[in-house]
Amino acid sequence: MDKLFDIIHEDDELLVINKPADLVCHPTKGDEYSSLISRVRLHLGADAKPHLVNRLDRETSGVTLVAKTAAVAGELGKLWEARVVEKEYVAIVYGHVREEHGLIDAALGKDVESIVAIKDCVRADGAASQTEFWVERRFVRRESASDGRARHSVRAASEIRESSSRAQRAEDCSPYLAACGEGTFSLLRLLPRTGRKHQIRIHLAHIGHPIVGDKIYGGDVDLYLALVEGRLTEAQRVKLILPNHALHATALRFAWRGRVVEFRCKPEMWFTNFLTTDASR
Repeated sequence: MDKLFDIIHEDDELLVINKPADLVCHPTKGDEYSSLISRVRLHLGADAKPHLVNRLDRETSGVTLVAKTAAVAGELGKLWEARVVEKEYVAIVYGHVREEHGLIDAALGKDVESIVAIKDCVRADGAASQTEFWVERRFVRRESASDGRARHSVRAASEIRESSSRAQRAEDCSPYLAACGEGTFSLLRLLPRTGRKHQIRIHLAHIGHPIVGDKIYGGDVDLYLALVEGRLTEAQRVKLILPNHALHATALRFAWRGRVVEFRCKPEMWFTNFLTTDASR
């Protein structure tokens, strides 16, 4: 590989990474490139004992903080436990969110009725959860003739991509899929006030604006099952619009060594292309 990841900041104590989408934080198989922490070990060397301070879902990209020692990890862990770390995200959601600003206050817990074991939901007896949001932009995409050609290209290229890895297929598909979505969408800036599993994704789906590309909370969990079972079809990929769910961890802010530090990074190209490609003609 040409590079392991994009480095936002590095010093003797910290390594801050822009985690790519479609990469797990912890290993699920033996490939040394298959997880973020294994790539960190390759970057730091064989004697390093790094600790991931925050973790992102596989398809969520963005700011990820690594402590280079256990002592530093312990200090940072106390900041997270005290809830004094501010985390900022951006997301592209379906529909035009009406309010310019709002606070989603809905308790979360396990979805006992779902066939997806990791799925949670809003439930009255769950853990308190709050997500604040601001609308950055509302926009409309309409399919043009070039979009129709892109859909045809996705289908025509399917046999070629089937011989590649899933990650490579997603990369090959992304310029086509980014041109194929039509409808109304909103770009949101989000500050989670609590840190529950899948919190932002569940809360946005709860208010009727799921994240584009979300395979678990987008309304059809078979998309997630098809992905993990290796049977995701080209038609399903087009339905998802984007190769990964459109959620990006933009920034982390906290007090460290006597000053407030902020680490920021921009979303990947497939995310920003969906915002900038003009499909209104």
